[in-house]
Amino acid sequence: MLSLINHVVRISARRDRTEINSAMVDALMDLFSPQRLIIHRCYTGKCKAVAFACAGYGPQGHFLRNAYLPDHHFCQPIDRDPLLKQCRKELSAVIDFLDDGSHRIVFPVVRLDEPVYFVDLTLSDEFSADRRVTLMGLIEYFGNHIALLDYGEADTLTGLSSRKTFDKHLFELLGQAASDEMVGNDPSYARRTLAPNSSHWLAVCDIDHFKRINDQFGHLIGDEVLIMLAQVMRQSFRFDDQLFRFGGEEFVALLQPTDRQSAAATLERFRADVEQNLFSRVGHVSISIGFSRLHACDTPTDVIERADEALYYAKRNGRNQVACYETLIENGSLAAREIAKGEVELF
Repeated sequence: MLSLINHVVRISARRDRTEINSAMVDALMDLFSPQRLIIHRCYTGKCKAVAFACAGYGPQGHFLRNAYLPDHHFCQPIDRDPLLKQCRKELSAVIDFLDDGSHRIVFPVVRLDEPVYFVDLTLSDEFSADRRVTLMGLIEYFGNHIALLDYGEADTLTGLSSRKTFDKHLFELLGQAASDEMVGNDPSYARRTLAPNSSHWLAVCDIDHFKRINDQFGHLIGDEVLIMLAQVMRQSFRFDDQLFRFGGEEFVALLQPTDRQSAAATLERFRADVEQNLFSRVGHVSISIGFSRLHACDTPTDVIERADEALYYAKRNGRNQVACYETLIENGSLAAREIAKGEVELF
């Protein structure tokens, strides 16, 4: 019992998903000695639901991956694993008895009728019912702690990540981007393969004439528009793109590595989705978007200023359009900002 309490204290002291996952793996390994353990983070997209193996223990020993930046090498569609698929459907623990006498059991951590995590363990046949109750209690605590973390990181109106979490997420993303430049000889180092000219991109998205919406329909309807826009945003982007509400009518998307043309196409699809959507009593609304490429020495202010310049250009030139800062510089529509000394491009 004392060991369980100590592990709960360690988990509760963490304020970061990756650190919480690490503490949870330590607790599960110490208390229950599973033969195999995976903590999956779940993403529900427009086309498919995906599970990202972000922490656990397997044949190669312990592993821990950044829980905020799902690596495609360790992601799989949930429907490809029958037990994960069943767990998602039933939203309760499911079990599979294996040929060697052990059993695999998957517990869901559920929010709004969708799993946000799976805790996937393979246990020996000697695992008692009493210990299973303790295990279920620990996983329930894990889910509650994650829910509190999500509450602190999320915008209370839209459910997207909030402005105060943006800096942390951007630095995490820059760290991942820097790792893509590493060339290691360690065979355990899994380097993602990027297409030529691939980069991370930041987009600032602003609802056109939002003040007019608030003035004409009232702030409650304005809030409804913001909520519906966030829903469209979730459906328009990939599961691993990071989405934020910055405040007011301004939203930000951090896009995973792609080329400029593909980034523009993604943002244009989002713009068109918003334009075609019917927003309650307001009818149709539109958005303007400015985006820019990330550089290695960027601060949040640097990249937001570049994207904002592109956004203001889109606003000045008719709204309801997507503008790329780098394209505007190349065609002479904008004057280039000075690059801070020592700043280099990531790619």
